[in-house]
Amino acid sequence: MEMVASLPAPSTVEEVFRDYLGRHRGLVRALTAEVDDLYALCHPERENLCLYGHPDGSWEVNVPPEEVPPEMPEPTLGINFARNGPKRWDWLSRVAMHSDSWLLSVAFFFAARFSGDERCMINDLPTIFEAFCSHQLTKKNTRVDRGSKPKRSSKRLKTVNNGSDEDANEIGATSCGSCGTKHRSNFWIQCDVCERWFHGKCVKMTRAKAEKTKGYSLK
Repeated sequence: MEMVASLPAPSTVEEVFRDYLGRHRGLVRALTAEVDDLYALCHPERENLCLYGHPDGSWEVNVPPEEVPPEMPEPTLGINFARNGPKRWDWLSRVAMHSDSWLLSVAFFFAARFSGDERCMINDLPTIFEAFCSHQLTKKNTRVDRGSKPKRSSKRLKTVNNGSDEDANEIGATSCGSCGTKHRSNFWIQCDVCERWFHGKCVKMTRAKAEKTKGYSLK
């Protein structure tokens, strides 16, 4: 991908949020809908690479600019060198977490002069990591719907019925990793890897589906 031409730095609350939203959209695309492209571009034999999200919603993998100091905070350097070490899921989840860190650092770099109340809009969006985990759950559920036989996995998911006080206390005041809301639901599901809770309907999972899927534990 070619480097997107630099735009004037956002200066108002609305401009900073639009910048954040566009970069967020691009990074989510890279780690969900276009994840195979991302994986192929991050070959360990290439130079030190960074994952960039751009304000127009695009993304790219590229080497960082050479100017010192940089125009704004730079993403984590050399993400491609760790690609062939851990399992693909684990590597991608780490890239997602580093992307969240970079995205927030860019937003706060532009919003350094704003008050706390003016910086709160980004809390309404799921993190890149949450979006990645939600996408992985949805993909797994889609394979079950199509009649495939899922492989046994150590990444178990546990579910809980929020109908009892005991179950409600276990979930507590957590928010759904997909939609970001905290409203009560008849069915919650938790990923043992990222330890995030999700509304069953948000990841297209039912209790009956979970019961027949290996790698899930019911509660």
